[in-house]
Amino acid sequence: MAEKIAVLGAGSWGSTLANMLVENGHTVMLWARNQEQVDQLNQQHINPNYMQHLVYSDQLVATTDMKAAVKDASVILIVIPTKGLRQVAKQLNTILGELNQQSLIVHATKGLEQNTYKRPSEMLAEEIAPEYRSAIVVLSGPSHAEDVAIKDMTAVTAACEDLEKAKQVQELFSNSYFRVYTNDDVIGAEFGAALKNIIAIGAGALQGLNYHDNARAALITRGLAEIRRLGVAFGANPMTFIGLSGVGDLVVTATSKNSRNWRAGYQLGQGQKLDDVIKNMGMVIEGVYTTKAAYELSRKRQVKMPITESLYEVLYEDKDIKDAISQLMNRDLTSEVE
Repeated sequence: MAEKIAVLGAGSWGSTLANMLVENGHTVMLWARNQEQVDQLNQQHINPNYMQHLVYSDQLVATTDMKAAVKDASVILIVIPTKGLRQVAKQLNTILGELNQQSLIVHATKGLEQNTYKRPSEMLAEEIAPEYRSAIVVLSGPSHAEDVAIKDMTAVTAACEDLEKAKQVQELFSNSYFRVYTNDDVIGAEFGAALKNIIAIGAGALQGLNYHDNARAALITRGLAEIRRLGVAFGANPMTFIGLSGVGDLVVTATSKNSRNWRAGYQLGQGQKLDDVIKNMGMVIEGVYTTKAAYELSRKRQVKMPITESLYEVLYEDKDIKDAISQLMNRDLTSEVE
């Protein structure tokens, strides 16, 4: 059944999902702040600062007017970087109040808020009044926008405590190349989505330092143990971390040049300074900020996360990355299941 869907955020992932939803037969309005970007999408059907080779459907309508985008939308998909999510949610709450409208809120944001350590769904629940949202659903999993744009086979998870709402999102997004599974573990889905970016930075750094497959496999596997450990401490289902929003998202992000977190780590491994990496990337590197939040959170909860701690020291205390690796490898020997 065709729906009117608003997509807030016209970066690579938001615009690609908006385009796919149009191709799925839905009426979609894509909101962005930048008028030039909106004009390019509407007139030339391109988004060159984010997706250089994708020609968007001429049925996709972009706008800088959030109220116009969300008016009468049964579903609102939010694809905003973590640091801007709360501000957008506040604005959305005001608009939904003016419209006296309730919508299903879906988000594809992957990170943790600085200082509060809140997950995206927690921020949305705090800022959008219950009467304006029928539910909040998390969309996460191994899904580079570049691959979805060329219709590469992709599988992701829609997570919501209300499985009927997760199934609704499953129906809206699924097609011949994009398959959506459901899960009721929002905590696990969001921790998996956020923390894998930390490990992706580490994996890129190993590549930049000319380490090989054994090192990458060790990092990904032990990184997954850390992700699971912190998630479970907050009530996540441990099984979620061997699913699409856990190991699936971790593998694709920690092994692909399409990941800006991997690319950031690679540049660090080659000796570039963090400030220069951030400046040259041109897009938000979620893993840099998530590393800080996860490190502080792990210390508060007394959860052992040695890889995260080492990356924090590299990113925020200017520790030499080779020294950090040496320190990790020379820690006290322990059991794999601890």
